[in-house]
Amino acid sequence: MMRRARKAEQRRLQAEQQQLEAARQAQIREVQSREIARYHTMSPDEFERAIAYLCQRDGCTDVKVVGGAGDLGADVIATAPTGQRLVFQCKRYGPTHKVGSPDMQSFGGTCYTMHGADIPVLVTTSTFTQQAASYAAAQGICLYNADRLAGWATQTGSAPWQQATVPAA
Repeated sequence: MMRRARKAEQRRLQAEQQQLEAARQAQIREVQSREIARYHTMSPDEFERAIAYLCQRDGCTDVKVVGGAGDLGADVIATAPTGQRLVFQCKRYGPTHKVGSPDMQSFGGTCYTMHGADIPVLVTTSTFTQQAASYAAAQGICLYNADRLAGWATQTGSAPWQQATVPAA
């Protein structure tokens, strides 16, 4: 009889923990959703400044917004807390406008050679096409889509330099 009661209590506690975790995850998704909606209202220049702010907030130094005409694909440059040079290309697109292969190839062609990236990051308020994601993987470019950006911004996910795998030289 005692064994059955203990098992029933364990099941009840486990179900309660699962409900609490589900509620916590729902709350995180709601906060992240609001954050991405805020980024969607920004101009491209404001979005670049917002990415620079996230870098500064999370301990980067030498943070510079360099986007604009003639930026050669770099919008934000910073030094990560790990000492690595970060080069960001920022694409503030609507949720249905995916970052495609041409954008990725343009960034990939300059992030290492022109900007000396240790960790190149293409961050967007949208998603990536499969071709763009494949190119990024082959070139060692760290991708931050809307979901990963929301996690970083709300501190419920990691920053790009905590995620990135540095390509072999």
